Amino acid sequence: MATETWEGSFYCVKCKEKRDASGEVVVNDKGTRMAKGKCPVCGTNLNRILGKA
Repeated sequence: MATETWEGSFYCVKCKEKRDASGEVVVNDKGTRMAKGKCPVCGTNLNRILGKA
C-alpha cells in the first residue's frame, strides 16, 4: 500500500511563518487526518490538521 502524501503550506511555530513543504498523511486515534512534515528552513516538525478521514 502506497503512503499518502500531502503538499502545501504548514505554519512553523519556530520561524513564525508559513512554509511550503510536503508531508506524510497519518490518521490519529480520533480519526482525524493530519499531515506531518519538516520545516525546510529550521528542521522543526510540522503538523497540519486536514479533517476527518
